[in-house]
Amino acid sequence: MSQFKLLGSRRFAPFFWTQALGAFNDNAFRNAMLTLVAFQMGLSERSASIYTNLAPALFILPFFLFSATAGQLAEKYEKTRIIRYVKLFEIAAMLLAAFGFYTHHVSLLLLVLLMMGLHSTMFGPIKYAILPQALKPEELVGGNGLVEMGTQLAILIGMIAGSALMLIKFKDSQVELGPLLSAALTIAVALAGYLVSRRIPPAPATAPQLKFNWNPFSETSRVLGITRSDHAVFNAILGISWFWFFGTVLIAQLPGYTRETLGGDGSVNTLVLTLFSLGTGIGSLLCERLSGRRVEIGLVPMGAFGLTAFGVDLYLARHGHAAVQGLDWLAFLHGAGNWRVMLDLTLIGVFSGFYVVPLFAYVQARTPREQLSRVIAGNNILNAVLICLAAGFGLGLGALGLDAPQIFLCAALLNVAVAVYIFTLVPEFLMRFITWVLVNVLYRVRVDGMRNLPEEGAALLVCNHVSFMDPLLLMANLRRPARFVMYYKIFNIPLLRFVFRTAKAIPIAGQKEDPAVLQQAYDAIDAALAAGEVVCIFPEGGLTMDGEVAPFRPGVEKILARRPVPVVPMALRGLWGSVWSRRDSMLHRARLPRRFRARVELVVDPAVAPEQVSAASLEARVRVLRGDLA
Repeated sequence: MSQFKLLGSRRFAPFFWTQALGAFNDNAFRNAMLTLVAFQMGLSERSASIYTNLAPALFILPFFLFSATAGQLAEKYEKTRIIRYVKLFEIAAMLLAAFGFYTHHVSLLLLVLLMMGLHSTMFGPIKYAILPQALKPEELVGGNGLVEMGTQLAILIGMIAGSALMLIKFKDSQVELGPLLSAALTIAVALAGYLVSRRIPPAPATAPQLKFNWNPFSETSRVLGITRSDHAVFNAILGISWFWFFGTVLIAQLPGYTRETLGGDGSVNTLVLTLFSLGTGIGSLLCERLSGRRVEIGLVPMGAFGLTAFGVDLYLARHGHAAVQGLDWLAFLHGAGNWRVMLDLTLIGVFSGFYVVPLFAYVQARTPREQLSRVIAGNNILNAVLICLAAGFGLGLGALGLDAPQIFLCAALLNVAVAVYIFTLVPEFLMRFITWVLVNVLYRVRVDGMRNLPEEGAALLVCNHVSFMDPLLLMANLRRPARFVMYYKIFNIPLLRFVFRTAKAIPIAGQKEDPAVLQQAYDAIDAALAAGEVVCIFPEGGLTMDGEVAPFRPGVEKILARRPVPVVPMALRGLWGSVWSRRDSMLHRARLPRRFRARVELVVDPAVAPEQVSAASLEARVRVLRGDLA
C-alpha cells in the first residue's frame, strides 16, 4: 500500500491532520505576534529586538521543564484522551491570544507563547510514540515521512499566513484588520484541530502501572537515563538533535542571507523558506520508496553527505554583498546564477528528509513500547539543548564577523565531524549504507511475504544460496536484523568484512576443514537464538553450481535439536546469472556478466513449528518457493 493511502485511513489520517493543524497554529500565532511587535506597535528598534529575541526562549522553555512529565503522561494514560485535552488547552490559549492581539498587550501575548510551547511539549512524546501503535511495521517509514512532510508544510504555511494576515488593513485606511483576522484564524484552526482529534482511534496506555513522578527535575534526570540506556537508540537521538542544530543555524541565517547576499526583499525570504520546506517534504516522502518500506538507516549517511555537499555549494554559489538590493521574488528568479542557490536550498531540504525520517523510525522500532514516550521526551529535551546551542553558534560566529554564507560553510563542515563521530560510535549506520548502495546498484528487488517474518522473538531463516551477495541482499530487505551464518572465507573478503562483522555475522567451516570454527558457529547460533534474535542459514552449505537448489545438509536439524524455534523458509529468485553468481561470477570470469541490474525476488513463507521440520522438508519447501525462476 502506498503511504498516501494512509491519508484515507482513520487509524492515521485524523492524527496526521491534528498534528499538522497544531504545527500550523504554533507558527501562525508566533509570526503574527512578531509581526505585530516589529511593525505595528511603534516600538523602538531596541524594544522590538528584545521582544523578538525573548519569544524563541519562552517557546522552548517548557521543553526543558516539562518534556519528562509529558513522557510519563503519554506512557501511563490513553493517548487520544491526552491529545484532546491538549487541543482544548490550545483553544483556551488562542482565545487569550485574540484579546492580546486586539489590545496590543505584548506581555499577554508572550504568556500565550509560553502556553503554546507547553502545548507542543505535551504533544511531542505522543506525536511519535503513537505511530508504532497505529501503523504496521512496514508502514512506519511512510507514516513518519508523511508526518515530517505535513509538519514542514504546516510550519511554512503558518509562518506565511500569520505574518501576512497581521499586515492587512482596510483599503485607503489606517484601520488594522490584521489582529482580528489573525485571532479569527488561530481560533478557527484550534477548534478544527480539536474536532479532528476526536476522530483519532484509541491508543491504549503502554505502561499503565507507571508510578508518576511530579518532580520535573528528578524525572528529567530519569528520562535522560532511560534515553541513554540503549547506545544505538541514544546515538540516533543525537543524530536527530544534530538535525535540529543544523536546521536552526540555516533558518536563523536566511533572513540576513536573503537581504545582504541575495539582495532580495521579504518575498525572496519566503521563497527560500518555501524551497527548503518543500525539499524536506519531498525527501521525507521519498524515504519510503528508497527504503523499500523498511526502517533503512542506510539512508542516514547519504543524508549527512548531502547536507555537507550542498551546504558547501551554497557558500560557493553566492557570498559577499549583493550588487543590487530590494529584488522581489520574480526578479530574483530571473537573476543570473540564482537557480544554483535555489537548487542547493531545495536539495539541503531533500537530504534533510533522508537524514531525519529513518532516524525517527529507527528510534520507534528499536525502543520498547512501554518506554517510547519517555525516550521521545528525552529526545525533545536534547533537541531543545541543541536548538539553544545553534542560536549561540550563529550569534557567536556573527559576532566574530562571519556573514551568513560563511556560517553555512562552518555548519556544513562541522556536519562532517558530527557524522563521523556518530557513525564511528554506531557502525551499523555505515554498514547499512554500504549494503543499501551495493544492493540497489546491483539489483532490482521485489519482496513477497515479508509479513510472514515474526515481528519479535527468535526465528531461524533458511534460504537457497545462489550468489556471494545473498547475505547482503537479504540484509537489505529483511524487516528485522538477522545474524547470518556464512563460510568463513567469504566472511573475510575486504570491505564486506566490515559489513559482516558489524552485522555480527557468524563464520562457519566444514567439519573436515576446521572443526573448531564449526563448533564455535553452533555455539554462537544457539546463543543468538536464546537471546531472541533472528539467525539466517544457507543449508546447502555453499553456492549452487548449476542454478538448482542443492540438497540441504543436516546442520539445520542439529540447530533445532539444541534450540527449538520457529523456522521461516525463504527463496531467492532470479539471481542465477547475475553479478557474483557462479554462472557469471566476476571472481571466476574475465568477461562482463550477462546481467548487471538483475531483477530478483525474495519470497518469504509462513513460519513452521520446529517439531515439523526436517532438512528434507525444508529443501522441498524452498524448491517450491524458488519455482522455475532460477
